Amino acid sequence: MSASNGNQMAVNLGPLALKNPVLVAAGTFGYGLEFREFFDVSVLGGIVTKTLTLKPREGNPAPRVVETPSGMLNAVGLQNVGVDEFLKLKWPELAALNVPVIVSIAGFSEAEFVAAAERFAGVAVAALELNLSCPNVAHGGDTRFFAQSAEQTAAAVRAVKRVAKVPIFAKLSAEVADLPTIAKAAVDAGADVLTLINTIAGMAIDVDQETPVLANRTGGLSGPAIRPIAVRCIWEVRQALKTPILGLGGVASGRDALEMILAGAHAVAVGTANFWNPRAPKIVLDELTALVTKKNKPIRDLIGIC
Repeated sequence: MSASNGNQMAVNLGPLALKNPVLVAAGTFGYGLEFREFFDVSVLGGIVTKTLTLKPREGNPAPRVVETPSGMLNAVGLQNVGVDEFLKLKWPELAALNVPVIVSIAGFSEAEFVAAAERFAGVAVAALELNLSCPNVAHGGDTRFFAQSAEQTAAAVRAVKRVAKVPIFAKLSAEVADLPTIAKAAVDAGADVLTLINTIAGMAIDVDQETPVLANRTGGLSGPAIRPIAVRCIWEVRQALKTPILGLGGVASGRDALEMILAGAHAVAVGTANFWNPRAPKIVLDELTALVTKKNKPIRDLIGIC
């Protein structure tokens, strides 16, 4: 006898027990509240918020988003209201949604990561995701890209782990020579889940105006164009480590989601697809549920079998 759809779709993402493996990616779903008019967001396995910094950020100057073949480039630059305003204005409604909320945070130093994490002491978030790999933010004329260094990745994760009372996700980049080594550094430092992958730095040039399209010149490439890279990264890390993975990078259908799960992701997050169809996460969930039902086995039995 086959299990019910609910039981078939339930997964454990590290310490988190989720009713299904479909979440939404940071920076693509607002603070988690803006999409309620399009579908019942409580059907999702979880919500990952827009990345928050200790202080409010206006982000980069416009233009900061441009469409590309099979994806988009964004140089938003982590625009957000800051941790304190989020807790005051956004969190009360988010907490009432009956869905696990993973809060994404970023800092330009270990101290900023720690200070942001400390603000969530006593707040019933499901987890904190450390954005260690955003390719389009600069601070003081330099970009500190934690995820390009095993040592810096480990130091940031370890520092937050000392103060956090909830599970820690480490969001890493494909733009490294040896991703499994950096992933292992994050896990050894205390990361409970690995988020793979962040956007990949890219550039678009207006050949008529002979100038970069983005005011920031470069931005992060996302969407279906990067999905094969994400699948490869998930598979490589899964071969090296058994740490749970949240897979993202171009998921726009149930088949896309299942591809990442077969490669080794315990759950997936829908990102860029939200911009062209605000109901995309629900569509992905419905399609994935149908695929799993047809296979007549729980989704947890499909994780990493390739």
